Amino acid sequence: MATPGEKLAASLEVLRNIQVQGVIGIKSANINRVHRERLLKHGFLKEVVKGWYIAIPSDEQSGESTSWYTSFWSFCADYLNNRFTDSYCLSADQSLQIHSGNWTVPNQLLIRSLDGPNGKTQLPFNTSLFTIKSPLPKSAEITKINGIRLLTLPSVLLHCTPLMYTNSSTDMRTALAMIRDSSEVLKLLLDGGNSVIAGRLSGAFRDIGKGKIADDIIKTMQAAGYNVREINPFEGQSPPLFYTKAVSPYVNRISLMWHEMREVVIDVFPQAPGLPGDHEKYLKSIESLYVMDAYHSLSIEKYNVTPELIERVRSGAWDVKKNKEDLTHLNAMAARGYWQATQSVRESIQRILNKENPGKVFDHDLGDWYRALFTPGVAAGIFKPSDLAGYRNNQIYISQSKHVPPNVEAVRDCMPALFELLIRESEASVRAVLGHFIFVYIHPYMDGNGRIARFLMNAMLASGGYPWTVVPVESRNTYMEALEIASTRQEIKPFATFLAFLTQAGLNGTPVASLV
Repeated sequence: MATPGEKLAASLEVLRNIQVQGVIGIKSANINRVHRERLLKHGFLKEVVKGWYIAIPSDEQSGESTSWYTSFWSFCADYLNNRFTDSYCLSADQSLQIHSGNWTVPNQLLIRSLDGPNGKTQLPFNTSLFTIKSPLPKSAEITKINGIRLLTLPSVLLHCTPLMYTNSSTDMRTALAMIRDSSEVLKLLLDGGNSVIAGRLSGAFRDIGKGKIADDIIKTMQAAGYNVREINPFEGQSPPLFYTKAVSPYVNRISLMWHEMREVVIDVFPQAPGLPGDHEKYLKSIESLYVMDAYHSLSIEKYNVTPELIERVRSGAWDVKKNKEDLTHLNAMAARGYWQATQSVRESIQRILNKENPGKVFDHDLGDWYRALFTPGVAAGIFKPSDLAGYRNNQIYISQSKHVPPNVEAVRDCMPALFELLIRESEASVRAVLGHFIFVYIHPYMDGNGRIARFLMNAMLASGGYPWTVVPVESRNTYMEALEIASTRQEIKPFATFLAFLTQAGLNGTPVASLV
């Protein structure tokens, strides 16, 4: 007779075989009742809606949203394709967000379907699907991305609501910038006689610097007998800066966010003191904060480190030959890596103080920071040597976040865009706040993104003579929530205000301990 462990192993093997096929949304019909109930009992399955499940790690805490947010889009693809086959598509507004590279998990995903009925399907963590019974556009206006049926980009631009221009201007401008030629939208405009939409689109294209497309739309519609009045749906918003030759929507998205957020940062941040005259004194002030900084930065990432361990690493008492715990303990490896990376960052700051362009220094030295952070773990066999290769080669998700970082291919486009934005930026406060935010928005590495983002923030603060700023672990929730708001709503003020408060405290000489 099989033992309980053998029974569970058999059920896990069934689950593994389902996952190997790429199935995320698991129907009850895909797994028999005995295996299903056993996996539910032991916490390896979670019911999403009646008769549909997702796999979860057995150690995931009750109430934790990570597995659901990670599975959301793939689950929706499996569920919708099974329920509606080819008789559905996402709404125009939601389709536009996806085309623009915005894969943030929505509170409610709007679905158009021939089969209806109108109604809401509740999903975990206050997310839902809302189905609207509606005729679908022609099949030529529907495409599939990551298994989900949505409107093509030209169709989206015709059918999205005018409110998208004001409420989701980053998504809208990013999508418009992806249109290469007026012919992509003109056929739909002419077939539908959409003169009002043509006027709105021509104004929108002119706003983002694509005047030729705007002129082509107006002239062609007029030649066909339509009266077109051009209006700018972005009126009242400052004109954007664009990477017009970008190969990825994410690049324009990042450029737009930077452009739209920088004035907010400047408004809330204290004025930069200017580069210090005494470089050695400034660098010694950084060194004096090392133990406190390492403790808080590593603790934010949930490493269990102590000031004593950090001090042992700094003083050289850390010794893998004499102390086996130093060789095998992940926390010790993290502490050692943080020490090495701090030395590398310190060298970068020295060059910044010598008036080298901060963005160029970061571009040149980022790989050194990353390798310093993880070399101890590789040497101890905790990480693979290939983990030092550089940018990630797999999709990554952020714990309990609705923000989905750019895909692997997009990372290679986004990082040069970030370097260029830092190089061109004139304000140290903007380099620090938006550099940190955009870096974690991209999440270019499989691990270490938070620590490197805080190193980046402090290197850019140094470029304005601001003091090294420690983010206290006691403020972790505030810090993470502010980053989440910036990533999912494109609202930077909470994050900028939080960092401005910490930086001002440093300027005033206020100890970190008194801030929490």
